[in-house]
Amino acid sequence: MRYLIVSDVHGNYPAIMAVLHQAQPYDAIWCLGDLVGYGPNPNECVDAIRSRDHLCVAGNHDWGALGRADIFTFNHDARVALLWTQDELGESERAYLAELPTRLQIGEFLLVHASPRQPLWEYLLDVESAAEAFLHYEFRLALVGHTHIPLLFEWREALGEAVMLMPDYRNPIYLGERRLIVNPGSVGQPRDGDPRAAYAILDTEEETIEFHRVSYPVEITQERMRARGLPERLIERLEMGR
Repeated sequence: MRYLIVSDVHGNYPAIMAVLHQAQPYDAIWCLGDLVGYGPNPNECVDAIRSRDHLCVAGNHDWGALGRADIFTFNHDARVALLWTQDELGESERAYLAELPTRLQIGEFLLVHASPRQPLWEYLLDVESAAEAFLHYEFRLALVGHTHIPLLFEWREALGEAVMLMPDYRNPIYLGERRLIVNPGSVGQPRDGDPRAAYAILDTEEETIEFHRVSYPVEITQERMRARGLPERLIERLEMGR
């Protein structure tokens, strides 16, 4: 099976549509949460995913839009966007988000938004937190999002430690017997200095995972955000990937 791995779409419809187009062919989508928040098209992004063969877990912004997370745990700009999203969400889109689990275990694959330990909130950005995940949770490959930064952690059993590896956009990464935590990066609001939408492809027959980027019309998303009165800082950062 060939799975399209996406995370942190954040209401950015031009970005997710560019990913869905470029990533073909794939058999199904695995979405790691935060379909909404920040961006101007929450309903369209929910519908783009749920209309295709997919699995999805909830993210912290999805919970924020549902009122399940304290709105004051988010920074000012995120809070403004979430309050707008709460009013914008349609009934069926809200019901869809409300049914999403916080984790999914599919055989040896684990899907969470943030981390195995804290599925909605923990940022996996260092080898110490990654090591905790490897030591205390059973998975061969954990797929996470939340940081908006493409990352790869590997557990080195002989050394008893985790190592951080940078994504390779030119060559597939062979899974084999390796234990890995993979973050595909963000579709809708990258924060690694590259404004292009990020995603990954997991091929369970070839035993590989590939990191990818695709350009999309950032200016369209920015125009829509301004028309909806969303915070200017959120608008500007899209073109910088920060």
